[in-house]
Amino acid sequence: MGLLDALFRSNEILGIAEETLEFAIESSEASHPNEYMGFLRGTEATRLGLEQDGLVITDVLVVPGTEANSVSATVKTSQIPNDVKALGSVHSHPNGVIRPSSADLETFGRGSVHIIIGAPYRRSDWKAFDSQGKRTTLNVIDVDLPETEDFFDFTQADIDEELY
Repeated sequence: MGLLDALFRSNEILGIAEETLEFAIESSEASHPNEYMGFLRGTEATRLGLEQDGLVITDVLVVPGTEANSVSATVKTSQIPNDVKALGSVHSHPNGVIRPSSADLETFGRGSVHIIIGAPYRRSDWKAFDSQGKRTTLNVIDVDLPETEDFFDFTQADIDEELY
């Protein structure tokens, strides 16, 4: 196996963490009747204790300033952090239709997997699609996610320093 093969193989998406999917479903329900929208980020499977190369979707990044209503969610691209390497997106359809709209297909270019969650937001009310809008399989993986305490360990002074 060549170096390029190894690079591409390690970027393979193995699935989504159970807790991350639950978070996205709960967030979609909490946003109802408005759409919910976020970007999917991953963690190397080996860092999660799996003996496979590849990525597991472990995070949903909600971009500040995202505007949502009952039929759309619009992300202010200027607010997306430069370091975000999105694996794809997740958003809800409050009308319960779990298939991509023409507007969805226009945004599916960024990333390789896109999840749509539909009302009434049960565990079975979601599907995954590729960047062309074709249905794809996304495994749900039961892994222990890294502790988030460090992620949320900041003060108002840290926030002010970032903003000003």
